[in-house]
Amino acid sequence: MAKSEISDPFEKARLEKGIGEMDDQNDPVVMALRHKDVRRCAHNHKTFISGAEPGRIVIPSEVSIRDIRQIPFEVDPPMHGVYRAVVEPWFKRPLEADYNTALKKQIGAIIDEALSKDVVEVVKEFALVLQSRALTLLFNVPFSESDTWISWGTHVFRSQETALDASKANVLYDYIDKQITHAIANPGDDFYSMLLAAEVNEKKLTKEEIKGVIILTFAGGRDTVINAVTNSIAYFAEHPKALHRLKEDPKLVNFAIEELIRYFSPLTHMGRVVTEDTHVCEHAVKADSRISLNWASANRDASVFEKPNEVLIDRKINPHVAFGFGTHNCLGATHARQILKVLINTLIDKVDSIDIIEAEDNIETLGEFKRKVGFNNIKVKFNASNTL
Repeated sequence: MAKSEISDPFEKARLEKGIGEMDDQNDPVVMALRHKDVRRCAHNHKTFISGAEPGRIVIPSEVSIRDIRQIPFEVDPPMHGVYRAVVEPWFKRPLEADYNTALKKQIGAIIDEALSKDVVEVVKEFALVLQSRALTLLFNVPFSESDTWISWGTHVFRSQETALDASKANVLYDYIDKQITHAIANPGDDFYSMLLAAEVNEKKLTKEEIKGVIILTFAGGRDTVINAVTNSIAYFAEHPKALHRLKEDPKLVNFAIEELIRYFSPLTHMGRVVTEDTHVCEHAVKADSRISLNWASANRDASVFEKPNEVLIDRKINPHVAFGFGTHNCLGATHARQILKVLINTLIDKVDSIDIIEAEDNIETLGEFKRKVGFNNIKVKFNASNTL
């Protein structure tokens, strides 16, 4: 099996039952596995809600480590749309020319540094650094803040010892409190100041609401972007012809981004809480139980995707749900897409090939299912293009 390959552990259950089951801290989850069922459940925000107890729709549940609601992620319509209208323009900024120029400079410098080394550990030395530095652009804060974020590691709520680390979470909460306090005293053009000035229904956001938005921004796009970047590097290492093809036909880059995101599905699934007794794929689920929308399984559904277990970088029809679906489509999708676009174009310009030296997979255990989401570590050698 190629190191960059990510198998589909849900295929048998998807075909035979349409659902999977797992226990999460004594709060069981029924996973919707088929593309049509995932989209149907995601669309039905009245029966399958996001606005449950804070932390409960995340898998593993974060109920034990936070009581602040992540906004707009853990809010249902109509208030979800009201909150989203406040923050969405900010999250579209990655499309601006100045933002893109700064992102190109950041990623170019990271790749130049990688080319100067014999070995690069991609997860912590490349992807984590790239994600943290790019986040300074999204927050519109000094570049030096990225050093602090890098020191937190690849996940803000998890450590090597435990899937949910309350002490680590408190580091993030304390940091956010200090940044909000600083922005109150020194308002500027950063994300914190924008939120402090924002209004919802003609009222300023509360401090708890502001913290909810900021926690989501830090947590939601961290390990997911790191997985996407790391998996993309591994893929191009094992498929150098794909990188060369993109260089010869740059119009394919946008298709390649969507296909890589579909195939890797950096976030396996996301939960919902059931408001009434109902069914998921003819399976009874009770009120106040949990389901999950299994994006990774839906993205391999052969009834929707031709050759679902292959990366087809020129795949034109690609209704993947890797960024969610419906009302709760990922707020950070524009930022993530721009990161991958700049990364791939910079690889095309500067890198001829990539050699994988060693790798250790990062495996999630979801009940009976074990799914690779990326790597715990992967060491590579970047080889410079002859045109440099």
